[in-house]
Amino acid sequence: MSNPPISSIEAHFESLPDPRRDDCRTPHKLLDIIVITICAVICGADNWVAVQSFGDAKYKWLTGFLELPKGIPSHDTFRRVFSALDATKFEECFINWIRSAIEVTQGQVIAVDGKQLRRSYDTHNNKAAIHLVSAWACHQGVALGQIKVADKSNEIPAMPQLLELLEVSGCIVTIDAMGCQTDIAQTIVDSEADYVLALKANQGQLSEDVRLLFDGVSTGEIRDVKVDSTQTVDGNHGRIETRTAYAIADPGVISTLRTSENFVNLNSVVKVTAEREVNQQVTTETRYYISSLLGDAAQLLEATRHHWRIENSCHWVLDVAFREDASRIRKDNSGENFAIVRRIALNLLKSEKSTKLGVANKRLKAAWDDNYLTTILATLF
Repeated sequence: MSNPPISSIEAHFESLPDPRRDDCRTPHKLLDIIVITICAVICGADNWVAVQSFGDAKYKWLTGFLELPKGIPSHDTFRRVFSALDATKFEECFINWIRSAIEVTQGQVIAVDGKQLRRSYDTHNNKAAIHLVSAWACHQGVALGQIKVADKSNEIPAMPQLLELLEVSGCIVTIDAMGCQTDIAQTIVDSEADYVLALKANQGQLSEDVRLLFDGVSTGEIRDVKVDSTQTVDGNHGRIETRTAYAIADPGVISTLRTSENFVNLNSVVKVTAEREVNQQVTTETRYYISSLLGDAAQLLEATRHHWRIENSCHWVLDVAFREDASRIRKDNSGENFAIVRRIALNLLKSEKSTKLGVANKRLKAAWDDNYLTTILATLF
C-alpha cells in the first residue's frame, strides 16, 4: 500500500499561518492537524471528538506519512486550532488547491448560490447562523470556493467577492434571482465570463417588461421578433418533465426594456417553461432570465438546468451525507473552517470514480479500507 501524496497537500497549505504561539506548548504540527481532520471527515467524522477517535484508530496508518511527534492531538486541540485558524487564509489555500487541480473548460457552467448552516447559531453569544456563498463547477462536480456572508448582511455583497477570487474566464456563471444585480453582472463580465441571471421581482420593471414581451410574442400581439426555441423531454420513475426555452437576442427589442441599460452586455432575455407530469398530475413553472450570451436557446436551457446541480450535488449532499445542517460546530472561526474541510472531503469523494457508490457509502468504505482512503486522497493531487 502506497502512502498518500502528502507532499502535494503540504504545497497547497504550507502558507497557512499557524494561529498558535511558536513555543513548547504547540507540540502538534499544524499540517498534521489539518490532514488528520480532512481524512477523518472523509471517513465520516462530523465533530471534534470523532476526529480524535479517527486519529486514535488510524494512528499506525497515519504515522506512515505524518510526523505526529506527540501522537494524536486531543479533540480540544483540534477545536482550539480550527477556532483560531484564519478562515480567509484557509479558504485561499483551498481555492488555490482547486485551481491547480481542476481545469475549468471554456463554456463550463459555474453555479453560484448561498447556503445557511442552520444549527451554527449561538443564542447565548448572540451569534447568527453562518451563511456561505459557494461556487460549483457543474461539469467536474466540485466546489471551487466559498465565502462567508458578513454578519447583518446578505448574499449580494459576498457574490462579487467570491467571483473575484476564482478563475472563471470563459465560463458561464449562473445565479438565482437574488444575484440579479448590476454590480454582479459587471464583476462577471470583468472576469471575462458570461452570465445567466434569474429574473424576479427584485428587478421589478425589467422583470415585468420581459414577461410582457414573451406574452406578447406568444399571443401574436408583438410580431417581427426573432425567437430561438428548444425543448427537451426526460422521463424516469413515472415522471415526465418537458422543458421549453425561448430566447430573444434582438438588440433593438432588448433596448426597449426598462432598466436593461443598467446591465452590462445584456444580449438576450430568456423564458423557460418546465412542465412536470407525475401520476397524471401536471404542474407548470415558468422562469425568466437575462444573459450576456447571444440567444442560443439550447445553450441557455442547458445553463439554467445545470444551475440546480449546486443544490442537488453540493448542498443536498452536504446536508444528507455530511449532516452539515445538524452540525453545532460554531465557536469563533471553527464553523466556517469545518465547512471548508467538508468541501475538501466532498471534492475528493466526488472525484474518485473507481467505485460506483454514493458519497455516504464512499465515506463508510474509506473508513474501513485504508487502501481506498489512500486512493481518495490521491484523486486531486
